[in-house]
Amino acid sequence: MKGKLYLVATPIGNLEDITLRAIRILKEVDIIVAEDTRQTLKLLNHLDIQKHLISYHRHSDEQKQNSIIDEINEGKNIALVSDAGTPVISDPGEEIVKKALEENIEIVPIPGPCALITALIASGIDAKEFSFFGFLPMNKKLRNKKLDEIKNSKNTVILYEAPHKLISTLKDLNNITKERKLVLARELTKIHEEFISGTAQQLLEKVIEPKGEYVIIIEKAEMEEENIFENMTLEEHYNFYVQTYGMNKNDAIKQVAKDMGVKKNEIYKNFLNK
Repeated sequence: MKGKLYLVATPIGNLEDITLRAIRILKEVDIIVAEDTRQTLKLLNHLDIQKHLISYHRHSDEQKQNSIIDEINEGKNIALVSDAGTPVISDPGEEIVKKALEENIEIVPIPGPCALITALIASGIDAKEFSFFGFLPMNKKLRNKKLDEIKNSKNTVILYEAPHKLISTLKDLNNITKERKLVLARELTKIHEEFISGTAQQLLEKVIEPKGEYVIIIEKAEMEEENIFENMTLEEHYNFYVQTYGMNKNDAIKQVAKDMGVKKNEIYKNFLNK
């Protein structure tokens, strides 16, 4: 009989944030797969839990991944954790989950702390609709593509950033966000938890020596849609919603009709005549 793969969220700073269910699962499983076993060991020692630990990080090869899946297929229950917060979110554990699903292994999520949600709810920035970009790419071409998406995003945008890259990222954001409000969240749930708000330029002036991991919350773009679409063809207008926001055909056509102030049937007729 196959085992199960548990995705266990762990504290992002304050150890009191561990859930009772997460503690029980960590005690019951046969193996814990961790991004950094040294970091996870600190938590396990705090909880007085002794378990066999296996490391799995972004440099781990496919053989390591397969060995973990083999353990589950042989009947062992495994808990997957990240260094902090919810596994799989900007985390190499994503590949293990994909492989487990291919092998018809049961996946059991154990919810708990998540840095992006923790930062968002205290930022004061619109939380109704948001887009999470994780860490911006280092590759210049890919990075510029993401920055362009952020520039035009109608949703609140959330990023992660390391302290040594924060200043360069703020400089890039300053070129595209202008007067939009940003919030930097650092040391979440810890003693020195801090939220710093302002434009990208103001943040560059406030943050002299970045410390700790950062979550960046960016206010959505306010755009005059008439100016955006007036020089577009109908097809370009339609593709804007499909490519930028991932809308399906029906939703994109509805939005185009709304922008143009016409009935959606008129837009449908145009597409049917092609």
